[in-house]
Amino acid sequence: MSQKEPSLLTHLQTELFRMQDPGYRAFQCKLLPTVPPETVIGVRTPALRAYAKELGNTEAAAAFLEALPHAYFDENQLHAFLLSQMPDYPRCLAELERFLPYLDNWATCDQLSPRVFRKHRPELLERIRTWLASDAPYTVRFGLGMLMEHFLDGDFRPEYLDWAASLRWEDYYVKMMVAWYFATALAKQYESALPCLEQGRLDAWTHCKAIQKAVESRRIPPERKAYLKTLKRKPTRRADPQSAPSESGNSKGRNTGSIR
Repeated sequence: MSQKEPSLLTHLQTELFRMQDPGYRAFQCKLLPTVPPETVIGVRTPALRAYAKELGNTEAAAAFLEALPHAYFDENQLHAFLLSQMPDYPRCLAELERFLPYLDNWATCDQLSPRVFRKHRPELLERIRTWLASDAPYTVRFGLGMLMEHFLDGDFRPEYLDWAASLRWEDYYVKMMVAWYFATALAKQYESALPCLEQGRLDAWTHCKAIQKAVESRRIPPERKAYLKTLKRKPTRRADPQSAPSESGNSKGRNTGSIR
């Protein structure tokens, strides 16, 4: 790190604290049980997005991306937004791989959505398989989120449902993403996704959560919702209540609270 970089990073942190909203900070802390409260500054998502756009491809942005791990949750959010707007696929992927080991919460994980991935789906698919095989829960969650975002429409193949159904995790945030994936698949690829529920391919908790999310969706017609309700099973084990807050606080990222 050059002598100039510490001053750039100090300036960046100063800017984040200047944008702090104490009320929003209190709200965020309730939604982020895996994040120490003292690391939450409380910057609203639109302000972070605007700041990421302002930083763009500057020297300060480059120094910030290199400075891992970050001290604050909001810095991780800013990092996610900087990666999401990066136009060069090889560089974006390399920076993403550096950042993934530091993901420690669902919100930052779900804010990560590089726009450049839309132009590189064949290459992305191979990376998704690697992420799904990771032993890090938020890397798995991110990989499944990318599979849901990019491969449930024109590039969909039924075998991708098997990738999701084969995941066996006790982690709440992975299980919730699997449920969210299947709820979205029921909205977009109903005939292909339905057998996974009819055959009991998911654990009971994830199965029921997927049906719940699908029934809440406005994209699934009433007659299909009625049938899905008949497929409910009794969960044999509840998810950890200490790690199960509402995920709907994901401001304009991939919204885990709804597939509308």
